[in-house]
Amino acid sequence: MPDHHRLPLARDIRAGKPDGARGEVRSLDEARERRDLMQIGDLARETGKTVRAIHLYEELGLLTPAARSKGRFRLYGSEALLRIRWIGKLQEMGFSLGDIQTVVHEWERVESARSAMKRMRDVYARKLADTQAQRRRLEALEQELEASLAYLEACDVCDPHRLLSACQCCDIHDKEADVPELVLGFRAQVPHSAEKPSADDVP
Repeated sequence: MPDHHRLPLARDIRAGKPDGARGEVRSLDEARERRDLMQIGDLARETGKTVRAIHLYEELGLLTPAARSKGRFRLYGSEALLRIRWIGKLQEMGFSLGDIQTVVHEWERVESARSAMKRMRDVYARKLADTQAQRRRLEALEQELEASLAYLEACDVCDPHRLLSACQCCDIHDKEADVPELVLGFRAQVPHSAEKPSADDVP
């Protein structure tokens, strides 16, 4: 770990004499563990999250400090980095913090390792199916956008003095070509009424 992430020990283990070899080993192990811990500001910089977000994760039971310093500052280990990155990935998938809290609580309640892994597999399988369906929708939208742009590029050669109403009988585009729905939609003539509904009235 970089030096700027190393924290001073909660107490100076070199002060005083160790109580035998066993006490010295225990102090050395504690010192090594403490040097590998981060304060919340370091954790925020490492993960790109705010200190407030990390506090919220703790309040929701998604994250727990590994220890506290002598000054009662929260200290976090490498597992906190993994947990926060995991939370971020789930949020990118569309999970809310409430959803993630439910996943974590359900995971913690399952005693059987096999059942716990199956539960997570089911969660990921559903999300994979949703992601694949979303990808197909986005691919279809991408094709529609490309076709619409290609159609609209031909309008550059249109007479600038031509009226908009003439688009309904355009002679520039191929008559046999399908007009993309993204073009048909804004080009469609909407009948005028005495009272026009506002945008808020449309579901």
